[in-house]
Amino acid sequence: MSDPRAEFLAGERPDDVALFLAESYVEDDRLEQFGEEVEGGVLIVVDGESGRNAFKAATGTDAMAFAKSAMATESPIDDDLTDGVCPDADGSGDETNEHSVQYIFAFAEEQNEEVGGVYADGDVVHAYAQCTCGTAYSDRWVAEP
Repeated sequence: MSDPRAEFLAGERPDDVALFLAESYVEDDRLEQFGEEVEGGVLIVVDGESGRNAFKAATGTDAMAFAKSAMATESPIDDDLTDGVCPDADGSGDETNEHSVQYIFAFAEEQNEEVGGVYADGDVVHAYAQCTCGTAYSDRWVAEP
């Protein structure tokens, strides 16, 4: 049996997108039938078009417009796509409710040596997160096969 999230994170599903929706953000139990229940929410890996449509339906925001706005601010997003570090958090550890991930949108881009940089090192995962405080941020990393 295949593991869609593991395949996605390994860069093996470049035509798909991944969505993490925090249980505190979306309370629709029907989403679990489309994805994997993970700590704090549900993670869905689906084809790109379906994923962008699901993202818009769940968040009310166009996925690519969200990604573009989140690119302006970089901050770590967990490589399992279920959490991140809001750049506006002060690091005291007492920010659970004020700085929690509401949702993450991610896609993988195949290795491209001509572009250079991180793209020459392998497939790249691009991830974009929305915090409960309103800050959107992004991260990217070379996929681990």
